Amino acid sequence: MRKKTGRSQYSLRQNLEGYSFIGLFVIGFLAFTVIPIVTSLIFSFTHYDILSPPKFVGLENYIQMFTGDHQFWVSFGVTLFYVIVSVPLRLAFALAVAMLLQKTTRLTTFYRAAYYLPTIIGSSIAISVVWRQMFSGDGVLNSIINKVFHTNISISWIGGEKTAIWTLIILAIWQYGSSMLIFLSGLKQIPKELYEAADIDGASRVHSFFRVTIPMLTPVVFFNVIMQLIQGFMTFTQSYVITQGMPMDKTLFITVYVYRNSFTFYKMGYGCAIAWFLLIFMAVVTALLFKSSHSWVFYQAEGGD
Repeated sequence: MRKKTGRSQYSLRQNLEGYSFIGLFVIGFLAFTVIPIVTSLIFSFTHYDILSPPKFVGLENYIQMFTGDHQFWVSFGVTLFYVIVSVPLRLAFALAVAMLLQKTTRLTTFYRAAYYLPTIIGSSIAISVVWRQMFSGDGVLNSIINKVFHTNISISWIGGEKTAIWTLIILAIWQYGSSMLIFLSGLKQIPKELYEAADIDGASRVHSFFRVTIPMLTPVVFFNVIMQLIQGFMTFTQSYVITQGMPMDKTLFITVYVYRNSFTFYKMGYGCAIAWFLLIFMAVVTALLFKSSHSWVFYQAEGGD
């Protein structure tokens, strides 16, 4: 009995030590993730202006969103265009840089750190302010164009209806560092024997890229696509700081529209409803990608099926 009691006390002590280590994380996760998510879902069924108690209205916010809010569809279309264009371009650029960094030299570590740096600072307010200055009427881009081509243009690239969204897309492509490192890791896992076999068969570098590199990288491509799609739909700082959704709502991302409704127009309930629509939409897109992955993602462990 004493041995059992001693073991139970020791086991209880171990459990308490474990709980003490994870306690702060659990408290933070509940306080800053679970509770806000559940609260936002409840608010999405209410009229809530932050200043007065919420009033339950059922599905009214969702009905208004889909049938009576043209600006919601504009923001959703802008976000969809941004994601569809920026994600493939960012991944293509990241893969190209990763292939250049495959060869190990003395400066390889420096190059990897330098190329990853834009990803760390790219979403910051400081970079967004710099980006806004670069593409303004008297910015660096116009200065370079005027000096190279001897012109005298003063185009505000962030103020043009056709060019504003492209300034944000260029910024998104510039933040390719995380995808590049993941691609680089995937490239190093491809067996060299496959390239040697392709060379023996007389395959060119282009054929080896499309017949060996791309198929073997499909799991990495799949992971990067999922992560970059989610990040693209959640983009906020760039639009809010650089263009503030202008001109004519051409850069009004849906996250900025959520912020406007929640904290500018004090329609927190409606903002929560839009946020939940975005969450469900991303979940559906992710589920469809997972559903289709068996037809184009190659896993060596599955024998190529």
